[in-house]
Amino acid sequence: MESVLNQSIHEKLPRRIARLEELAFNLWWSWHRSARDLFKMVDRTLWTTTRHNPVKILLGVPPEYLQDLARDPAFLRQYDAVLMEMDRDLRNGHLWYSHAYPDLVDEKIVYLSAEFGVHTSLPIYSGGLGVLSGDHNKEASDLGLPFIGVGFLYEQGYFRQQLDHSGWQQANYPQLDLDEVALRPKLCADESCINVSVAVGDRQIHLKVWEVLVGRARLYLMDSNVEQNAPWDRELTARLYGGDREMRLQQEILLGIGGVQIIRALGLRPGVWHLNEGHSAFMVLERLREYVHEGFSWDEAVTHVRAGTVFTTHTPVPAGHDAFPFNLMEKYFYGFWSQLGINRDAFMALGSYDSGYGSAFNMTALALRLAGRSNGVSALHGEVSREMWQGLWPDVKPADRPIGHVTNGVHLPSWTGEAMHRLYRQRISPDWMERQDDPTLWTRIEEVPDEVLWDAHTYLKRKLFSAMRERARQARIAQSTLPDQLLASGIFLDPDALVIGFARRFATYKRANLIFRDIERLKRLVHHRYRPVQFVFAGKAHPADDPGKRLLQEVYGWACNPEMGGRIAFVEDYDMHIARYLVQGVDIWLNTPRKPNDASGTSGMKAAFNGVLNLSILDGWWAEAYNGRNGWAILAENDTYGNEWEQDEADADALYRLLEDEVIPLYYQRDRGGIPHGWVEMMKESIRVVGPLFSTRRMVKAYTEDYYVPAIRDIIALEGKAE
Repeated sequence: MESVLNQSIHEKLPRRIARLEELAFNLWWSWHRSARDLFKMVDRTLWTTTRHNPVKILLGVPPEYLQDLARDPAFLRQYDAVLMEMDRDLRNGHLWYSHAYPDLVDEKIVYLSAEFGVHTSLPIYSGGLGVLSGDHNKEASDLGLPFIGVGFLYEQGYFRQQLDHSGWQQANYPQLDLDEVALRPKLCADESCINVSVAVGDRQIHLKVWEVLVGRARLYLMDSNVEQNAPWDRELTARLYGGDREMRLQQEILLGIGGVQIIRALGLRPGVWHLNEGHSAFMVLERLREYVHEGFSWDEAVTHVRAGTVFTTHTPVPAGHDAFPFNLMEKYFYGFWSQLGINRDAFMALGSYDSGYGSAFNMTALALRLAGRSNGVSALHGEVSREMWQGLWPDVKPADRPIGHVTNGVHLPSWTGEAMHRLYRQRISPDWMERQDDPTLWTRIEEVPDEVLWDAHTYLKRKLFSAMRERARQARIAQSTLPDQLLASGIFLDPDALVIGFARRFATYKRANLIFRDIERLKRLVHHRYRPVQFVFAGKAHPADDPGKRLLQEVYGWACNPEMGGRIAFVEDYDMHIARYLVQGVDIWLNTPRKPNDASGTSGMKAAFNGVLNLSILDGWWAEAYNGRNGWAILAENDTYGNEWEQDEADADALYRLLEDEVIPLYYQRDRGGIPHGWVEMMKESIRVVGPLFSTRRMVKAYTEDYYVPAIRDIIALEGKAE
């Protein structure tokens, strides 16, 4: 059952290159350089203007041009090589999991998340949580895990950012054209679409299920925009994190309960269910209901659900965890507790928790109570989480509270710049991607000539500057940028001067404005005649976060301020596409959260692997990675503060001192050939440390060995078979 548009792609393609359609509809191409090069050969202009979307490329290319490609020997050689690589990879390659656990290859792993950032052409993510989910899916494919993701198809996505003349963020929600992205309706054996119906309060919400191929992994997305639903219910899956608290509750019912029903409609009984953050925690309620319906007692049902559930929390701030008033829970779950064989009070007690804002039904508390294995996303975040949730285990010592940690990682094939990939292949090992989590491999970076590494970095830096200029040009053509706003676009930045990047969600605790604490001191840095410093900012504030919007407005105001002389840029509409340019092309990656509010972070890992040095508060992942030789830690002389104002003042002073005394002098200390050998030495140490330890290869193996496999074996022991 193909759409008319997909039929047109099929009809346009000559038989000799017909599998281009198959390749375009599996996001495997997005992290395999040879496949990306193939689509560039189809039409490089369309590759650029579609922001690397092969489906749109195949739609836009004239049929006669495709006929020419089918007779082009150079194209056909590349085409055949890519298809051979994909077939080998998807059918036989990357068999780590099957070699390590041959008896568990049929036990599915289900991963529920509110967002997935696999590629910018499928904009169903808002930031770090979604990008991590996408990376997790891709690495699961690479390692051969029997992995299934479940989430939402947001037809209006998160939002597109545009700043008005005052710097105030405007949120636009363009409609996603489903015929132009790599997804298809999930079909049953009889070619009918899979649909499920979920009870949300007193009404039934019908969901269509879409399938996205992510290499060997599968991603299933639920969509309420179907004719059977009322107009307001068709909007439930339209936007990511949109609407009020009641709408959020309805969405989370769909994600958790609907997610289980989709897996059942597919005929699957997974061995383990992984909840990525508390948004999907209602999954445990649906599975409890299933067990009770099958005849298990309440206690037996709880035992089984705990055994097969893994939960990851990402939020070190109490206010960041979803919690719903009990009266709202009663409105939507009235009668549900009777299906569990318990009363109302026992049901509400499953999620009841007071995190300092009054008692409510807390989704993280629900997940922690009913997941057999839980973790934070860095060592420090694990400690913070065990302290934060002490109320669940008041008589247990902090170290013994059942929240471990698996530090986040990044998918290296997706985030490594072309120049760095080429360097690693030529100078480290041709099979470096296969061996990326081997620490001994990365010691070879020390043997790379300084000028070779520096040339690769400067190439990526110039690509960033080119991308910023092109975005500014396109915005001006579209008349969405006023002439005086061009100052903030980055077109006046000097590619030979030090560039510091800051790109993340604009939340107040991330302190994007810390560098503006002392304006006169900052001016001396940016206007230094011989050693100028430049800054590139990017990021979005949550649409409902007015303090975050004001913070963004402040930063943008300084970028537009003539007193800064064009040394500060703000790149609008931050997404995965521009993120690649930023993490690959700046010289320094700046991170200034108010400790300990950064759970982990991953953008600094991506930057480090591309030779970009980190300058960060010792929070999240950097607390584990920093060794004194691979970047800088922002450490105030006195770390005892009376209030946040004092903390910000001390951290800002420490940041200025580092820049003045260490960072800037080291960058500008060059030999006659222009090579900063001291800087490059630090780049090498950063790559050596980050390469093996902060990749999704290491992360997914840790989840598999410490969480997934033990959970599957527990279920097998309980039931004599996988759940």
